[in-house]
Amino acid sequence: MNLGVRRTLDRVFTGLAGASIVLLTLVLIAVLGPMVYRGSSAVLFQGTVEFRKMQRDLFRRADRTALAAEIAETDQARQVVYEMIDRFRNGIDIEAMSSEARQINREYGRELRHNDASADEYTEAREVARTIRDLLQEAFRSQDIELIRRNVAEVLARKDEARFTGTVAERYFVMAADFLEAAEHIDLSHYHDYLVALDEVEVILFGSIERPGLLGPRPNQAARPLAMSSYGATRWDQAQALLDRLLWAERWVEQEPGQPLVKQRSPRAELFHDTALEPLFTYVPQHLNEMLRPRFTVYWQFFLDDNFDSHYFGGVGPELLGTLLITVLGMLFVIPLGVISAAYLVECASEGPAMRILRMSINTLAGVPSIVFGLFGLAFFVLFLFPELGFEPKACILAASLTLAVLTLPVMIRASEEAIRTVPLSYKEGSLALGASKFRTFVIVTFPAALPGILTGVILSLSRIAGETAPILFTGAVSMGPIPKSIFDPTRTLSYGSYDMAVGDRLAMMVPHNQYGMVVTLILLILVLNALAVVLRSRVFKKLKGH
Repeated sequence: MNLGVRRTLDRVFTGLAGASIVLLTLVLIAVLGPMVYRGSSAVLFQGTVEFRKMQRDLFRRADRTALAAEIAETDQARQVVYEMIDRFRNGIDIEAMSSEARQINREYGRELRHNDASADEYTEAREVARTIRDLLQEAFRSQDIELIRRNVAEVLARKDEARFTGTVAERYFVMAADFLEAAEHIDLSHYHDYLVALDEVEVILFGSIERPGLLGPRPNQAARPLAMSSYGATRWDQAQALLDRLLWAERWVEQEPGQPLVKQRSPRAELFHDTALEPLFTYVPQHLNEMLRPRFTVYWQFFLDDNFDSHYFGGVGPELLGTLLITVLGMLFVIPLGVISAAYLVECASEGPAMRILRMSINTLAGVPSIVFGLFGLAFFVLFLFPELGFEPKACILAASLTLAVLTLPVMIRASEEAIRTVPLSYKEGSLALGASKFRTFVIVTFPAALPGILTGVILSLSRIAGETAPILFTGAVSMGPIPKSIFDPTRTLSYGSYDMAVGDRLAMMVPHNQYGMVVTLILLILVLNALAVVLRSRVFKKLKGH
């Protein structure tokens, strides 16, 4: 091959190598960039007053005086929303109004007896109250606006009678006025449709049993079973999404027979046109800042806090701790076993068919899918070895660490073996010539010289152990649970937590920033551990060079 052709090939290969590096860099940026951006929002975001409420209640972390003043101001802005909702519902919920009318009549009777009214006064007042009740209930059942006006007018004509002043019967007149106002502005034949639409609005604003709303539960509302249901939108981006749901109603409609359904959006205010609730859809967007008080938040406690309701609130503290425990314990097993095995293969074993089979087995184990190691760990460590040693047969940190050690052992052996082989033969010969034993030669001469290469194997093993999911799925990881008290307890980990959130946790999927935050935390942990190993390797290498 002439010189020109060689130069051309060198340029081609150099260009291909450069292009490959650039392409790989672009792919990493395209993949990791959005992930890191969304993950960083778990720590850096616009936190609302609901977030600060949550921090106070769940983590005892807040300036209570300042927060109380802030809550009082936001409640004042929210009170307008509550009044609009109540005013509209009180005018259209016929069943509730009928029930309340009956309840008022009963309570009014008890008040009369308590006030020691005379028999004649009691009988007359009760008769008038029953008349009012019957007039209202007849109006509630009617779709005739003229009858409604007539009955309500008869009720309101008795509003100023002294017998009702300061009594529970005053609620009759408030109810009658609200009902008449609603009836004047709605289609009386569609009461049920209005109630359904109102229920949707209230769920968006105040949440439900399993879903938080924009503003959270109303004051003095009964506590809900899930922590997430006790607060509104804790982040400004959540608030914006819920505001969009409030302002726009989405429906799936069939445009043509046999064709796929199409999502249509329409202003929700149109459903309540010319009613007492219509101003709500203008008021909420205009006063959302006053009701939620967004503030830039640095939530560094994300890396320390426990979580609630499947990572809806809180951080990844237990997952980070569990990952570190499994990683460190696994490395305590894999490093000595890997180095000793590599030393035997290089220094002690004689070449032959048995050694070729052994090396082929090590190489084969390095390519076995990790899920197989998980099943092996479950069968051998959890179900066989632990009972034989007198321990309870259950998944735990120790079983997970041993499984991961077996998984990464081939990598550690191969890396250590190659590192030991790179040590110049003259080092060994010089030590042996001075009278040192073979063991002492390895400990004093060979091992220190091979240490940078061995640390490379440590770096590879660290990354593998920290990021594996399938093996610990069977041997030691749980999605939720207490912080482990010993190595015989299961633990939460970042890798398994990310997997669990991605595939099946409905609540966690409502807060994707926490899911991505967990993934980014795992990446950062691996980078930190690798960086420490690289720094250590660099220091060892410089020391061997005499620097």
